[in-house]
Amino acid sequence: MSADLDGSKKGGFFSRLFGGEEKDRSPEKTVDSPQPKASWWSRLSGGLAKTSQSISQGVADVFTKRKLDALTLEELEDVLVRADLGVGAATRITKAVGQARYEKNIAPEEVRRILAQEVESVLSPVAKPFDIDEMKKPFVVLVVGVNGSGKTTTIAKLASKWTAEGKKVLLAAGDTFRAAAVEQLRVWGERFGAEVVSGPEGSDAASLAFDAVKLAKQNGADVVLMDTAGRLQNRVELMAELEKIVRVIKKAEPEAPHAVLLVLDATVGQNALQQVEVFERIAGVTGIVMTKLDGTARGGILVAIAEAYRLPIHFIGVGEGADDLEPFSAGEFARAIAGLSQQDTLHIGSEDQRG
Repeated sequence: MSADLDGSKKGGFFSRLFGGEEKDRSPEKTVDSPQPKASWWSRLSGGLAKTSQSISQGVADVFTKRKLDALTLEELEDVLVRADLGVGAATRITKAVGQARYEKNIAPEEVRRILAQEVESVLSPVAKPFDIDEMKKPFVVLVVGVNGSGKTTTIAKLASKWTAEGKKVLLAAGDTFRAAAVEQLRVWGERFGAEVVSGPEGSDAASLAFDAVKLAKQNGADVVLMDTAGRLQNRVELMAELEKIVRVIKKAEPEAPHAVLLVLDATVGQNALQQVEVFERIAGVTGIVMTKLDGTARGGILVAIAEAYRLPIHFIGVGEGADDLEPFSAGEFARAIAGLSQQDTLHIGSEDQRG
């Protein structure tokens, strides 16, 4: 279903967007692959393999056949900082490793276990499920982030999840400057049975957001998922436009947006910290979705973000399939990034928070 505010229809975008045949990179394949899937743990640990291998190799290089002293701890801290865990977490992990172990041999496996314990202690407080308040109808979710972070695909995955749960979802194609993003949402909306509101290319995204919320109220939608154009956090005029979208949404529904999800691309490393700072200030970010963990050796940035901003981390993504976006589990992430097995017991904090 589609509520196209300008009545236009566009086709062939996937062929032009991806540079190949449309049938090979259609939303159907991107969002929901028909092939049997490995377990979530297998996909998570596989997705974080580059990060865990980088850390494990660094730890092995530092500690194999060496006693623990100030130099080895300094080298360990360098390994952790290079993996983008952040200076604070790296310092705390190094201190935990060194506790009562000076001039003693310590196996790399023990170092990785301590690392996992400390990582989970940082992440457990922010690993929070994303809850839709059914008393607020429609529940308006604004999705923000920089260019290429995966906002539109994340929206499709969430729409797939929530429509499968029986919720009536309306998609608002607020990336009005990128025709392919609008077309993506239209195709996904048809597939999931979600109504799609779109407007003319280059039209005012704030006005579209207002119309989408009004239409959702009229049609009894449970959730509005509002896409936005990718914007660099240092572009003042683009951030002002985002501020306007938030302001106009409140005119349609005073308490909305009820959630503002910031989609972060894990491959950008330390730059993600600045993105969080700016988008939180401008749009009032309420939670984080981390994507593309399978494409980087810098997955530790999630730890640095958690420590610096304490924002809820709701979902992480390790692939393009609909089930490659899952609720965030601190325990699973900590084990995977340290290269441990799912069965390893860390003896701290809460365990899996993913149902």
